[in-house]
Amino acid sequence: MENYFFDIQEEKKDDRVFVLIIYDIVDNKRRVKLAKYLQGYGFRVQKSAFEATIKDKIYRKMLAGLPEFVTDEDNIRVYKIIGKGQVLNIGKEIELESDDLVII
Repeated sequence: MENYFFDIQEEKKDDRVFVLIIYDIVDNKRRVKLAKYLQGYGFRVQKSAFEATIKDKIYRKMLAGLPEFVTDEDNIRVYKIIGKGQVLNIGKEIELESDDLVII
């Protein structure tokens, strides 16, 4: 079991956001391209899920690029989480690449 916490303040001094991006893209080619796009912003936590702790400006840039991967059959959901949070992972552990997370 893996358990980690994040603390993203809503104050102006800290413009980082924690985001969870999940997607259901029907076409394999577009799905692979989306995964490569998201790897530039965060890290994969499941086959169709990415997490990232990024500055708000980068977050807006990431959002602007998402529509090119979506058709009427597809869906991308982006959860922007501000404040204190906890992620509990049960099962296969993932390697985290961010210094902003504390693993316990």
